[in-house]
Amino acid sequence: MKPTLLVLAAGMGSRYGGLKQMDGLGPSGETIIDYSIYDAVHAGFGKVVYIVREYFLEQFRDIVKQKYSSVKCNDGTPLQFEFVTQELNKIPARFTLNPERQKPWGTAHAVLMAKDIIHEPFVVINGDDFYGRDSFRIAGDWCRAHEGGSGVYAIVGFEIDNTLSESGGVSRGICHYDEEGHLTTVVEHHNVLIEPDGVLRGDNSASGERVELRGKDLCSMNMWCFTPDYFGKSETFFAQFLEENIDEPKKEFYIPYAVDRMIHEGSAACDVLSTPSRWFGVTFKEDRPGVVAKFAELVSDGIYPSPLY
Repeated sequence: MKPTLLVLAAGMGSRYGGLKQMDGLGPSGETIIDYSIYDAVHAGFGKVVYIVREYFLEQFRDIVKQKYSSVKCNDGTPLQFEFVTQELNKIPARFTLNPERQKPWGTAHAVLMAKDIIHEPFVVINGDDFYGRDSFRIAGDWCRAHEGGSGVYAIVGFEIDNTLSESGGVSRGICHYDEEGHLTTVVEHHNVLIEPDGVLRGDNSASGERVELRGKDLCSMNMWCFTPDYFGKSETFFAQFLEENIDEPKKEFYIPYAVDRMIHEGSAACDVLSTPSRWFGVTFKEDRPGVVAKFAELVSDGIYPSPLY
């Protein structure tokens, strides 16, 4: 069984100032998604599904077709690609869209767009985040171990130390889990950084307090492993979410919210997996030079070839 990679690429990155999913950052113009697909293929994935917006679908599809036409899976078969679109009006027919709504409904809504074309365990990632090859190996192994399974999902947790930015404080959802390694909740912390006294701290969104954190604590970088039964459960909670928030122009249906509802209502459990990989990504224009330097270093160290394809 070859798992599927679901890439959330609908965001235009307004703060970054362009379609960052297509920005060449590697030594030979590779994008962050290029590296994710390279790592996924080497980890045994067989299909990539892109979630995009309708207005750049054609451009995105043409680039993918040109770039990956010769990419093969581990067994020598061609890597498959699918494209689905996320739009704010893709909601159950019984709901009337608020005309003030301008953006789609968040990451969990985006995942639902792929429910008709994914029938195997799959891994969700952000298109503008670098996760590292070990993360894809860990996620791929989990998917293969859960073929035909249901009601158990997983989150790939990154050590906070491996996700910090050199540009300032970041927001991180810290994973809390029980003795069996099952996720109990994700608590958002803002302005997470190492302060002048050398201590890592962040603002706990639940308590409102600034608290000391441990660098080895695991946080969510939106890398999730699901089996196909997730779609049905998520659809149920999305309908409930809309009943409560259909008139709210900015409320979004996020993956952590959907998983949290499933956990606390007893319809699913979520394994917490740990990766040694270092995460990085481009949020602001100022982040770009640092990411370019990191990819150059990875190529120099022989981790990746250049060009990738």
